[in-house]
Amino acid sequence: MNFQKINNIVGWVVFTVALATYWLTVEQTGSYWDCGEFIAVSYKLMVPHPPGAPFFLLLGRMFSFLALGDVTQVGYWINMLSVLSSAFTILFLFWSITLFGRKMMSVKTENLTMDQNWVLMGAGAVGALAYTFSDSFWYSAVEAEVYAMSSFFTAFVVWGILKWDAMEDESQANRWLILMFYMMGLSIGVHMLNLVTLPAVGLIFYFKKYKPTGWGILLTLALCGFLVVLISEIFIPGMPTVAGGFELFFVNNLGMFFGSGALVFLLMIVGALAYGIRWTHLNNHPIYNTILLSATFILIGYGSYATVIIRSNYSTAINENAPKDVMSFVRYLKREQYGSRPLLYGQYFTSEAIGMKEGAVAYKKGKDEYEVAERRFEYEYDDEHFLPRAWNEDHKESYKRILGLEEGEKPTFAQNIRYLFTHQIGTMYGRYFLWNFVGRESDEQGAGSLTPGQWTEKLPEVLAENRARNNFLMIPFILGFAGMFFHLSKDSKNFFVVGMLFIMTGVAIVVYLNSPPEEPRERDYIYAASYYAFAIWIGLAVIGLADLFNSFIKNLKVSAIVATLLCLSAPALMAQQGWDDHNRRGRFFSVDSAKNYLNSCAPNAILYTGGDNDTFPLWYAQEVEGVRTDVRVLVLSYYNTDWYIEQSMNKYYTSDPLPYTLSLNDYRQGGPNDALRFQDLKIPAVDLKEYLKLLKEGGKLEVNSSNILPSKILVLKVDTAAVLAKGIIPESMRNMVVSEMPIRVKSSYLEKKDLAILDFLATTNWERPIYLNNTSMAQLNMDLTPYVVQEGNAYRILPIRNPKPKKELVNTEVGYENMVKKFQYRALDDPTIYYTKDYRGFVLNHRSALNSLTEALINENKMDKAREVVLFNIAKMPDVAVRMDPSYVGIGEDQGTIELLFRVGEKEKAIELAKVLGDRSMEVANYYALNDQGFSDESRTYIYMLSELQNILYRYGEAELAKKYEDAYESLLKGLRVQEEM
Repeated sequence: MNFQKINNIVGWVVFTVALATYWLTVEQTGSYWDCGEFIAVSYKLMVPHPPGAPFFLLLGRMFSFLALGDVTQVGYWINMLSVLSSAFTILFLFWSITLFGRKMMSVKTENLTMDQNWVLMGAGAVGALAYTFSDSFWYSAVEAEVYAMSSFFTAFVVWGILKWDAMEDESQANRWLILMFYMMGLSIGVHMLNLVTLPAVGLIFYFKKYKPTGWGILLTLALCGFLVVLISEIFIPGMPTVAGGFELFFVNNLGMFFGSGALVFLLMIVGALAYGIRWTHLNNHPIYNTILLSATFILIGYGSYATVIIRSNYSTAINENAPKDVMSFVRYLKREQYGSRPLLYGQYFTSEAIGMKEGAVAYKKGKDEYEVAERRFEYEYDDEHFLPRAWNEDHKESYKRILGLEEGEKPTFAQNIRYLFTHQIGTMYGRYFLWNFVGRESDEQGAGSLTPGQWTEKLPEVLAENRARNNFLMIPFILGFAGMFFHLSKDSKNFFVVGMLFIMTGVAIVVYLNSPPEEPRERDYIYAASYYAFAIWIGLAVIGLADLFNSFIKNLKVSAIVATLLCLSAPALMAQQGWDDHNRRGRFFSVDSAKNYLNSCAPNAILYTGGDNDTFPLWYAQEVEGVRTDVRVLVLSYYNTDWYIEQSMNKYYTSDPLPYTLSLNDYRQGGPNDALRFQDLKIPAVDLKEYLKLLKEGGKLEVNSSNILPSKILVLKVDTAAVLAKGIIPESMRNMVVSEMPIRVKSSYLEKKDLAILDFLATTNWERPIYLNNTSMAQLNMDLTPYVVQEGNAYRILPIRNPKPKKELVNTEVGYENMVKKFQYRALDDPTIYYTKDYRGFVLNHRSALNSLTEALINENKMDKAREVVLFNIAKMPDVAVRMDPSYVGIGEDQGTIELLFRVGEKEKAIELAKVLGDRSMEVANYYALNDQGFSDESRTYIYMLSELQNILYRYGEAELAKKYEDAYESLLKGLRVQEEM
């Protein structure tokens, strides 16, 4: 058998291992974060968050057909798209390693001996399998996110340039270049990370075509860097921007029809490319011909973005940014709704804004021409610097803590750069890198990598059982660096190729993203391509070790087998350690929690949400499984835009449009109501409906082109008789109905989202049920908490006044029906299933909601039902599957599960759980204190539970047990004070 046949067979075997791994561990439904959104928009070809992923959606739509009409299987099959993409990534990685290995061994294909084939196959298998079981890649491989498919394109492009490099026939080789650029074009419709492979591709091209020199390498890298910027910053958003200029001229200046300018621009581009390709072919200019063909094929791949405009014009239920025309499409591509971050020059977080300068003008489609939608402005700062890293004012306290700054102290340039290296590169990249090849402490936010000193330490049981605690004994890490050394010593040119790939997909992305010190979740998946490059070196370590062993064994085949078996310990250990925390089989609570939110709402309700995890799973439940499509889910972060408010005025499915007093023009971007700043006119309170009327009339409240908020109390008057007649007030709360609802503004301004909610609240006249959740309630700039009633996991706004604002009002009848009868808690009692931090957070929410229901039932003297609910809570979400959390001791004014057990007469059960939780809290808190981590978030949680638990036990006469935990708590506090002083 020749090399080609062996290479193909072993490659497909490794592919099968990867495919089986991901298939067996794939999520069976929609995961948390963006996955629910991607599954929903793929299933119905809608418009996701900018800048979109149209090619991913098209393939996802095709995979959804495999569900054969069973909507509960749609999520599974779209997840399988990532499974298949990831398995093919491993296949192309294997073939790339064997190609790099052949170069490292300085031998041509036809001259390879069978012993050398053994070496190469071992190298490919070890490197590819190490990447198969790497933490970050495995995570993305089993869910419907774009990163798995992006990795596939990266792997294909690297393999493609290596195939091109190996070809002698230039005409055949150029076809591979064109194919690669076509794949890059397609990858733009998935994620633009693939473009950063260009410097590595450029080096391979340069090394083949020219004799290498230092200046030549630098020039190649500079040119490739320019190409990355050209394609990502100019070519992709720039072409639609130029098309927008044509469109504006043709429509507004020449009076042509909408779309005429974009059509002319498109015809000019197609005509120029067609002419150029034909001319270079006829005049025998193969290099220029290849460049033009490559550009053409990038555009063909990029053409998948046409689906964004097409589907947006169908006004799909999810239509983010509504990119219906050239102008809005450009803003969509540029991700303008997310703002910008300074890259090379800009402010520090301590810089003061001293003025504003006019930026770009945004246009919108009018009746006959394009109209000015918004005149953007940019802040000017008193203090701007080169390469600003510590820039985000929202995170100033974190910057000060990381840099050790005193109050009022400004960072120096050296401190700014130190933040780049120690935090952005060190903590936000280096820590993730070590997770993948050294090991990981846990799945807690901010968890570090495992050091050798932690390998044998005795841990508290609850920490030791964290399945994300993976220890690779540094074997993959050591092999990777050994491979780097061998690669550099034997093939320095291709070492720099892999090194450039490693840097561009890792550190370069860190510098480009310029992330603030805290993110909503760990972002390790962004850098998966960097770990791909390191996996190449892990594989090449086999060749170096086989060569080393052969120097004294004198048998290359035996040396290859020994080196391969030794190095296979790395992927084997990674698979063994990582399987339990990457296996997502049996998890359904991401979808169940979404359904539970929806089922908390009355018919035709409005539910305001605040974040990704309490929105995207709901979209999945509604759009894919058709759950409660009568409920309108509105995301507060989008509610600050006119396009989203306009969409709320439309009917979708059985959900009626939202009525408003103000018109869409009153909510336009750049209008006078973007932010209503408080101006103290000594007015104690303002009638809300009258205030809306004044805003609608225009000009009467306007100061400096913006309307003002004349009072921090807005009063909504209520027709109590009409409200009571509607039957929306629980019987036990009829005496709390108020004729006026004073709504207090918490900050110095109201945002557009706040105004829209107040407008709808005043206009709907209690015809539509309105709900908030915990996240959305916290994001409002006005305080609606006195007027909310818990009806499950959502809070209904009603015209009643809570006499005890710190205690939640609960509609016990509706809450019991929702939480006990309607809610789903699938597999939360199964200890074999691994639940990540996200899942555990939603379990805490459900436990807390059931506790609130139990407490309310006790207060209504419905003891039998209260006992049923608290025992139901423990049975559905037991400690054996999801460990006890702060909901067991109470959060704020709400009583916890243990206290509620005492109150309903379940004393033995209460004491049993108290002992387990108390001993566990002591053990964990002491562990952290001894390791100088006494003030970590997790440690504080256990200290808090210990503190609250002793109080509960004292209240219910368990003095001896309470004293035990009191002494432990006091001892901990004393030790922590000493720690803090040191």
